[in-house]
Amino acid sequence: MQNILEFSEVLRLIEDRSAAFRAAIASAPDLDVQVPTCPDWTLRELAQHLGDGRRRQAAIVAAGPDAEPPARTDPKGAPTAPRDREALDAWLAESTELMLDALREAGPDRGCWTWWGRSQAPETSGAVARHQIQEIAVHTYDAQLTQGAAQPLPTDVAVEGVDEFLTTVSATTVPWPFKPATIDLHATEGRSWRLTLNADGVRCDDLAADAEPGDMAVRGAASELVLYFYERVPLDGLETTGDTEPMEQLADWDPNA
Repeated sequence: MQNILEFSEVLRLIEDRSAAFRAAIASAPDLDVQVPTCPDWTLRELAQHLGDGRRRQAAIVAAGPDAEPPARTDPKGAPTAPRDREALDAWLAESTELMLDALREAGPDRGCWTWWGRSQAPETSGAVARHQIQEIAVHTYDAQLTQGAAQPLPTDVAVEGVDEFLTTVSATTVPWPFKPATIDLHATEGRSWRLTLNADGVRCDDLAADAEPGDMAVRGAASELVLYFYERVPLDGLETTGDTEPMEQLADWDPNA
């Protein structure tokens, strides 16, 4: 795999996407409308989810490698996000800064609790920061979409997001329970990856330029790939070749069930 972004760049992208999310919330005429891609939530509940989640991640990173995660907050539970627009914006900004402060203090290599222990991603604060870019970026898309003004994920965020999802969410050492397969993913921005699915689990590697084609291939802009991974757009909106069954199986499979 190619090296991931420098830690300072990861933190910059978190700040950038957090500012874009706040802008989408600030410009929304009504915060009590449903979010089409998160139909159980309104925009206000999405904002609370994002703020509460960043505060929770700040606590996880600050607690270090041996701590259990704090309890999750139900966005429909006790309201902690202010209803006033200016106060909500300040609360969201503070939520992001609390997480960034914890990440800066920890640095990229310190261990901390994660939910992806059997993936290819390390259990470090740097990997948590990397995942946070995508959490915030996809929810920014959700907020923009609610207003009919969805924008593609920025190229640097999206290309990083494909790599991060494949190594953190898709990869596992849990044995693949279906027919072995290889899936090639091509971002039109110039990066390509291969997923190998077999009895050893699911493995992600950079795709060699001279590699023979896999059992199937998926091609699209990196933003489209990330949005597909997070179930914001369908697979049939991307260019595919070969048998799509392995990709559909992977999307439905829960290795921890």
